[in-house]
Amino acid sequence: MDSFSQNPSTFCRTKRNLSNHQRLAIYETLLMESVAGKLKRGVVKKVATLFSVDKKTVRRIWQRGKDCVAKGLTVDVSAKCARTGGRKRVHINFAEIANIDLRDRTNIRSLAEALKVPRSTLHRRIKEGAIRPHSNALKPYLSEENKRARLQFCASMLEPNSLGSQPTFKQMYDRVHIDEKWFYLSRESERYYLLPEEKEPLRTCKSKRFITKVMFLAAVARPRFDANHNEIFSGKIGIFPFTCKVPAKRNSKNRAAGTMETKAMTVTKDVIRSCLIEKTLPAIRSKWPQSSAANPIYIQQDNARPHIHPLDAEFVEAAHKDGFNIQLVCQPPNSPDMNVLDLGFFRAI
Repeated sequence: MDSFSQNPSTFCRTKRNLSNHQRLAIYETLLMESVAGKLKRGVVKKVATLFSVDKKTVRRIWQRGKDCVAKGLTVDVSAKCARTGGRKRVHINFAEIANIDLRDRTNIRSLAEALKVPRSTLHRRIKEGAIRPHSNALKPYLSEENKRARLQFCASMLEPNSLGSQPTFKQMYDRVHIDEKWFYLSRESERYYLLPEEKEPLRTCKSKRFITKVMFLAAVARPRFDANHNEIFSGKIGIFPFTCKVPAKRNSKNRAAGTMETKAMTVTKDVIRSCLIEKTLPAIRSKWPQSSAANPIYIQQDNARPHIHPLDAEFVEAAHKDGFNIQLVCQPPNSPDMNVLDLGFFRAI
């Protein structure tokens, strides 16, 4: 039932439902303007303008009144809608939410569907403290062997002298964490903050689906500070790309054949071994604090297939040069939370 706005000459319509009193008033007005049960020309338009409704609405009300008279019934032109539209009020005991396993309903939408309440109600109740939001991260699946390996690894991190009284964990000043990560040369969308007169940067790529990416190996350790809280070792060993220089095979508009180009490498055991021996170990020797250089240093890696065995002959020989005792160890399988790089560094960047 469309009606004109206050000014009938405008064509901005807002949909509204007439009350039963208004519908009866329309019918009585039509009845007064009728002659022998028939309406004169222009009466419908006149009444529609008077009540700010559409002419179709006026005709429907008049026809319903005529049908009631023809059947000998009391004239009833009231609305047929049940007046039950709109959002229903739902009464729910929010104290019962504590019995629901929120681990399976972390999303507000799924929880609202389960409780059959609007999402706005849930948001309001969250603000009031009736329920609390919780984000649950997906964890790696652990077999029984994995759980035992994790337990043994955690037990090995305890100080042997503290087991009898109050067990405490080692300070891990002798451990270097390494891990590999893919990095794209660019992203499909970047955010910049420009001055009003500064031009927008132009970034191009042949295909947004195949952006060039390179794998890096990062090595970090726990930083150290002196008694005055001055940093004596940052813990940053280095980050090393798996790239190589190869000559271009063909001429192009960008470079001539034979020009050296940087290409990403396929990471294999030989590549990992070469990176550890030629880049990681020299970086550790040059940056490690001399006060603890004679103590064993453990390089912790995950169990990826390209990684070398901890007792690899070439690595063991290179790891004991210059008076250093560097050993390679593996963290428990399916346990990325045991490596600080997976926990914080790579997630941050």
